[in-house]
Parts: sequence; C-alpha cells; structure tokens
Amino acid sequence: MTMRVSRTFIARRKAGRLGAAALLAAVAVSLWQPPALAFEIFGFRLFGSDEEDEQVVDPVHYEVSFEVEGDESLEQRLRNASRMLADEERPVSGSLGVLAKARDERQLLVATLYEEARYNGVVDIRIEGRLLDDLAPDAEFDTSRPVPISITVRPGREFRLGDVRLAGETSDLIPARFGLIAGGDASSTAILQASGRMVEELKKQGRPLARVEGRDVIADSATGELDVTITLAAGPVAPFGPTTVDGTESVDRDFTEYMAGIEQGKIYDPEDVKEAEERLLALEVFDSVRVVEAEGLAADGSIPIGVTVTERKHRYFGAGATISNTEGLGLEGYWGHRNLFGRAERLRFQGSISRIGASDQFEELNYNAAILFEKPGVIGPASKFTADIKSAWEHPDAYDKLSLQAGIGISYELTSNQTVKAGARIEWAEIEDSFGINEYLIVSTPLEYVYDNRDNPLNAKRGVRLLGYVEPAYDFESGAMFVKMRGEASAYQALDANQRIVAAGRVAMGSIVGASLTEVPADRRFYAGGGGSVRGYAYQGIGPKALVNGELQPTGGLSYAEASAELRVEVTNSFGLVPFVDAGTVSVDPFPDFSNIKVGAGLGIRYATPFGPIRLDVAVPLNPGPGDPSYGIYAGIGQAF
Repeated sequence: MTMRVSRTFIARRKAGRLGAAALLAAVAVSLWQPPALAFEIFGFRLFGSDEEDEQVVDPVHYEVSFEVEGDESLEQRLRNASRMLADEERPVSGSLGVLAKARDERQLLVATLYEEARYNGVVDIRIEGRLLDDLAPDAEFDTSRPVPISITVRPGREFRLGDVRLAGETSDLIPARFGLIAGGDASSTAILQASGRMVEELKKQGRPLARVEGRDVIADSATGELDVTITLAAGPVAPFGPTTVDGTESVDRDFTEYMAGIEQGKIYDPEDVKEAEERLLALEVFDSVRVVEAEGLAADGSIPIGVTVTERKHRYFGAGATISNTEGLGLEGYWGHRNLFGRAERLRFQGSISRIGASDQFEELNYNAAILFEKPGVIGPASKFTADIKSAWEHPDAYDKLSLQAGIGISYELTSNQTVKAGARIEWAEIEDSFGINEYLIVSTPLEYVYDNRDNPLNAKRGVRLLGYVEPAYDFESGAMFVKMRGEASAYQALDANQRIVAAGRVAMGSIVGASLTEVPADRRFYAGGGGSVRGYAYQGIGPKALVNGELQPTGGLSYAEASAELRVEVTNSFGLVPFVDAGTVSVDPFPDFSNIKVGAGLGIRYATPFGPIRLDVAVPLNPGPGDPSYGIYAGIGQAF
C-alpha cells in the first residue's frame, strides 16, 4: 500500500517582479510497505514498481549524463531524486516512453528544487542533443543503441520568505505559529507542512470540513523573497453524526461500530477519529482500517463517520527462538484464534523450552505452557478482559520451580498514551533454592500503570515509556504477606534531522517490603544480569550468592536497580550499530545499597525487518566477579528496551 499526496502552488506574475513559471511544490508522504513505492505530481506517476514494469513493449534503453551547475551542495540531493539515473538499467516502451520519462524527470527535479527553496532554477533536458520542449509529441529516436539524454540543472538562488498572509476563514491563526515568518524557510515542504498544520488546528476547533482553498505564491528573483498567501476555509463547528461500518465479514458489524467508540452528538475532534482507527487496528482482526469523515455535513448539521475494514485470517500459528552463550537456546511455538466468538476474542495456546545447551540434562531445561484469553470492550471500547492458565517447570541457576497458576485481569486505556491494569492471581509452586525446598500457595492482586508516547514501540525514535507496578501478595502456606513494587522509565531521542542516530536510555528500580528474604518465594525476588538486563553477565548472575554443594548460587534480593544507555546508529536503511553500556545491582535489603554495582558494555548489530529489528549483541563484564563469564552474546527480535 502506498499513500500519495500531491499539492500544487498557484503562481502569477506581478508588475516589476519575476513570477516563478508554473510554480509547483510537491511533497509525497508515503507509508512504506514493500514492494510498492510511488511518487505522483500533477497527476503523473513519476516512478514506481508495478506488475507492468516486468513486461515492456518495444523496449528502449537510454544513457544519461547528469550535471548540476553552480551549486555542488545540491548535486547529490538531485541525483538521489532522479528517476532516470535510478532506472537507467530498465528499458522504457519505445520513443514515447523516452519522452514520457524525460517529462516526468523534469517535473520531479523542479519539485526537488522547490523543496530546497530554489524557485528560479532551470532543468534543461536534451534527448539526442535536442531540447525537450522543442521535440514533437510523436518524436522518434534512434533506438538501435541507448538513446543519449543529457540533464543539466542550474539551481539558482535560495529564496527566503517575504510577506506571508492568510486569507479566507482563518479563525485566529497566525502564520508565525506555524513557522512561516519573514526571512524564514521558503521551501515548498515548509509551506505545505505549515498549511497542513493550519488545517489540523482548525479541525481541532471542531471544524471537520476545514481545508486549504488555495496558495498564491510570488517569487521575486531580484530580492530572493517568496511572498505567500494561503487561503483557508474553516467550515462550521459540527458534532459527530452516525458511524457506518463497511467490510466486516466474520467480525460482528455492530461490535466494530461499538469499538470505534465515536460518540454521536459530541463535537467533532480529529483525535477521536485517529484513536478509533488505532483501537480497531489493535483488535488484530483487521488487515486495514480506514476511519474518515464524510465530505459534507448531514441535514442535521452533523458529520457522519465511515469505517471501512478488511479482515485478516483469524487463525494463526508460529514459532520463535532466542539464543545466548550464557542462557542457551530457547524455542517457542504457539497457535491462536483472533476472533473466537465473532467479537475479536483472542485465544492462544503457547509453549516453550529454554536453556538448551546451557544444561546437558533433560530435566534441567525450562518448560513453560500457557492458555491465554482476551476479550475487548467489556466495560467500554477502551477496556479489555484477560484470563490465563500457566504452568512452568524451570531450572535457572538460582532455583528449581514447579508451578501452576491462573489469573484474571482488566485493562483500561485512560488516554491513547495511558493504560491501567488490575487483576487477581493464584499460584501454587514448589521451589528449591539455596534455603531449601518450600511449597507456596499465593494469592496476589497486581496493579500496573503505563504511560507510553513512543512513536514506534518496536523501534522508537522519540518518546518515553513509564511503568509503575505494585503487587500485594499473601502466602497461605507460611502466612507471609509482602508487597512487590517496581518502576521503570525509558526515553528515546533522535539526535539528527533524519532520525538515523537515536540516544536511548532506561532506568529501573524495585523493592519488596513486608517479609524477609527467605519468606519471599525465590521466583518473586529480584535478579539482574543477562540479555534483558545487564549484558555481559549470566542470567540472574548479579547479586548476592550462597555456597551450595561447593558452587555459588544466586539467592536473589529484595531490591534492585538497573540502568542502560544505547546509541542506535543506522548505517544503512536496513543495517545499524548500537554501542551500549548497562549497569545493575541487587541487594538483600528492601532498598538497594549500591555497594556492588556491576557494569557491562558492548556493541550490537541491528537488521531492520517489518516486524522489528533483529538484534545481535556482544558484551563483556567490566568488573566481573568469581564465576562471571568473560563475555556474553545475545540474539533476539526487537530492541533491548
């Protein structure tokens, strides 16, 4: 799927001024989804990849010479924009194909100049030495050899904004609020983005029909100034009308309307439309969701909303793997149904085996199995009910555990960025650790709050994520009562305009209060070390240890603290490098004393995929202790945090 957006500036001449002829500004906003890429301007398709590219009638090859005069700083930008250079090895269809390609090339290069605020630039294209404008529409070329094409670009001067005016129904908008000020950036991109934000601002006032009616642009070559007049139509304030749904098959249509959650009669808000689309996509029963306003108001003055969906396959299965030299190989398999009863109920069966290679004993591997159920919309569109049954037979270095547990919970989206969860769990477990063998029957009520405004949870370029977790618990076997608390914060910030260098950081801290270390089950204590913690150290390898059968065994602690920092550098569009440093400590006291902080550092490789980056990290411990490994290698999908 590719989304194309084309815009046209209106140019005119004014006495004593040189108007930019046929002044055009085109910005393509694309949703990347291989293999289709396209750019459209004035209704012409400038480039793309479609099935018809595979078969060309009367194939003709061409060869291009490309020159930029007077401004070498723009040469690479223009070369990157050139489709004739990029497609030089691909034939076109006959002489007419050569002409069409050349005309599209000129439009694209002119648009690129306007994106650089070069409004008096000239793009000179010659085919077999003849100017493009001098060629007849049915011109023929010698196609017995590659047709010679020369492209010469004279960029001209860089313009700055002159007089900026708003006309029409402008409400209280001021151009300077949107970055349009005298002497400022005059690029077509800046003007289009600013006018788009103006429309967004009008829509936030409850005006669903707000639009740009025109742009009047005058380029003065003598002064290098660009005068801009943007004419806006605000339209009336309107409430939401009825919501209609199209495209549902096995998913209940009324349920889809209900989950869109657009309240009829409420004053129009574009955020409600955006959140409705995101909420429906999050159900995972639709391949695509489109929520749009009608082109006009209904007879009662409201704005109808249309929801169009396409369903995806509801049954799925899959497998996954992780590997580490300190934690061994892990394998996972799962089967699920996304629409069990027709209202996006999800059922999933999953199982995993891990520590393969870390132990050569069958009975020392980790085994996990679970049945998971989710039902959205139980107390409003923003809610979700969950239930699960889980079993585990685990043998990490710190303990051996056999357990069976069940739980229910409900989550609610307070806003698009804030979610709260509450639940109840019961667990039976038999655990052997450095303090002996004990049985537990624990009931707990976990509570969680998450704030997350990251732009992309799989590979964030900006934003923060905050988590707060509290779990009161009671053990019927021992009578112990304790509260487990945990907080975590991560932040992401791109350091360059192209977002190819991102600084990422994470801090976390936890505490258990109300019981002694021996009263808290070993699997509920805090540990540090490993791929999701302090890289370079073994899983659960950081913290207090006890001597058991002549070997040091982690005991876990009642508190922990961790911090990580990464610099994520995209070397190419698909390959990246990530230097990182991690630190962590675990204490037997309810608050970490920071007396024994372990630090690891290393370098990671990232390979971008549509489902998240594939991660390979190599780390070394900077202050290892007895029994710590000399290095750690970790592989998985997704960023480390």
